[in-house]
Amino acid sequence: MYQVPTGFPKDFLWGGAVAANQCEGAFEYEGKGTSVADINEFRADLPLEKRSNAEISTQYIEEALRDKTGIYPKRWGINFKETYPADLKLLGDMGLKLFRTSIDWSRIFPNGDEQEPNEAGLRFYDKLIDEILANGMEPMITLSHYEMPLNLTLNYQGWYSREVVDFFIRYAKVLLDRYQGKVKYWIVINQINLISHESFNHLGIAEDKVDNLLEAKYQGVHHMMVASAAITEYAHQVDEQYEIGMMLCGGPEYAATCQPEDVLATLKINQMQYFFADVLLRGYYPGYAFRYFEEQGINVIFSEGDEAILRNTADYMSFSYYYTQICNAQHAEPYRNKELPANPWGWTIDPLGLRTLLNSFYDRYQCPIYITENGIGCYDVLEKDGKIHDEYRIDYYKAHIEQMKEAIKDGVDLRGYCAWGPIDIISCSSSEMSKRYGFIYVDQDDYGKGSQTRYLKDSYEWMKQVIATNGEVL
Repeated sequence: MYQVPTGFPKDFLWGGAVAANQCEGAFEYEGKGTSVADINEFRADLPLEKRSNAEISTQYIEEALRDKTGIYPKRWGINFKETYPADLKLLGDMGLKLFRTSIDWSRIFPNGDEQEPNEAGLRFYDKLIDEILANGMEPMITLSHYEMPLNLTLNYQGWYSREVVDFFIRYAKVLLDRYQGKVKYWIVINQINLISHESFNHLGIAEDKVDNLLEAKYQGVHHMMVASAAITEYAHQVDEQYEIGMMLCGGPEYAATCQPEDVLATLKINQMQYFFADVLLRGYYPGYAFRYFEEQGINVIFSEGDEAILRNTADYMSFSYYYTQICNAQHAEPYRNKELPANPWGWTIDPLGLRTLLNSFYDRYQCPIYITENGIGCYDVLEKDGKIHDEYRIDYYKAHIEQMKEAIKDGVDLRGYCAWGPIDIISCSSSEMSKRYGFIYVDQDDYGKGSQTRYLKDSYEWMKQVIATNGEVL
């Protein structure tokens, strides 16, 4: 007789996640090339909702490369390239069992199209991975997390160019060969469905280098999915212990009303978000995607052998979860549900949506699931006594962890959970430091000024207890 779970599995992986471009710094150090993230400028004069990197032109790129006065915080991060031993010890002491980070593609292949990797970059990741393991954490490595070499934008057309598939596979093979026996969990592409909000960072396609940008994006994602499947096939040949995951930026989107037209419009929007996972977890393009392409006048070109390659499906699903939105038949894009509370950046807080999404994904794919990003960006205050009282963050995590537990009771095979930015890092979308997610405060402002001293927030001790009790004491 089936027993309904009473809590988290005994081997549940409590973790934290960062991205190389948001924390490492060491811009152009030891042969590192310039990446797409290195030209993300912080603009304090823009309203919060406008601070993003959706579309970028070659003119912007060239100006950013010449710019000597602009603020580009991802070039210095939080100096994690130098501070990682102490930072990882703090995270290990908190009890984390999983640490997700990315390897900066431009640190390994500075231009992206070289034949041989940069050995100095590889040596850094050798030490980083060893340190993660030494602190009792399993490394989960993302191969592509907005660190594409900028050369692949300027001298090619980013992921729109078929050549980039081979360049990326070459890079992945170097890492899969090198880290056998050390890294078990891999994610090939971070949030592969983000082709609007983080379009340039994700795909590296300059908007003025293609005739039809929407078509170029879907062609670029097709190339990403082919590369992902080919890498999955290779990984399974190299090491049978490897588990290769795919990752979405999670929703879900809700219908604004119960009118059938709004329900159908919402279904269509959710389908085209799930599309990427359908391909990578089922191994083929769904019919609804072909209809969408036809209606939008999009022609995605399949090269010979692509369909066969795509049958190499991922071992697990992962996704980020931050907020939900609503849809109706009159709006082309989802929009904020103002009935829900939100952080200062307008990201709604919807813990129940996490349970809904977990059930939706597990019903659809019936495979292991990891939540690889979840958290809340807030303005934190460092008190004179070195304390940061972030009860709002504790409340946020408590509510979401409760819903994770409910989803496990529903039968969802949830294997692990990564809090996003367990130590404060540079914001992805807005390139600011003041949008803080961490359990550990980094004394640094939006302009890179500060002591860089690390302080433990109230949420640090709270999360330490959560992990120690495997989610029983919240």
